[in-house]
Parts: sequence; structure tokens; C-alpha cells
Amino acid sequence: MRIYYNPKLKQLARNLRNNSTLAEVLLWNELKQKRMRGYQFYRQKPILDYIVDFYCSKLDLVIEIDGISHFGKEIEDKEWQTNIENLGIEFLRIPDNEVKGNMDGVYQVIVEWIEDYKSNNN
Repeated sequence: MRIYYNPKLKQLARNLRNNSTLAEVLLWNELKQKRMRGYQFYRQKPILDYIVDFYCSKLDLVIEIDGISHFGKEIEDKEWQTNIENLGIEFLRIPDNEVKGNMDGVYQVIVEWIEDYKSNNN
């Protein structure tokens, strides 16, 4: 499925990739180069009028790290998450401190999500 995105967000997404948070860098090291069960993830991916932290088109999965930039924006975050979910894309939200302090646990959560997805879509 082809996903629309606002072309005006391309430069902002590039800037975000070049100025990633520690948690984003740590998780990206686990996701890049198809390290996560052979699936290709993209970081700071524009979808609709939003930019998500990580996206895998084959899984229809967004992984969003919730850190300080999300504090006080819960209603706004839920709104744009719902808009993206209406495209058939699922979300995994992971707290920033979990990525920094429990990467093994975060990795396991993602692997379990992928295994569940595969078993339900075969």
C-alpha cells in the first residue's frame, strides 16, 4: 500500500535523523540493516502530516519512543496515532527510559510483536 505523506516534512525528517535522541540512536542500532528478524525499518518517516520515529512497511508497524518531547502532548499524540492507525498501521509505544535501561526487554517486546504478527498473517 502506498502511504501519502506531506512532502514539506522531508527536510524536517532529515533534520530529526541528524539530531536523534539517545534512545532513538540506541533503538536504531537494533533495527537498522534488517537486524530485526530481517525486516527493513526506516527512521523519522513521514506518514500523512506526521513524522514517526520508526516504520516498517512489511509489518505495517510504527515504533514510537515516548520521551520528554511527548510530555503534555498525550491528546495530540493519540489523535495522530489514531489517524495513522486508520490506515491499518499498528503502533508500539516504548518509553524512552526503557530503551535506555532495558534494551533486552525492548528487543524482546518487538520480537514477540513480530512473531505474533507472522502467526496471525500466514
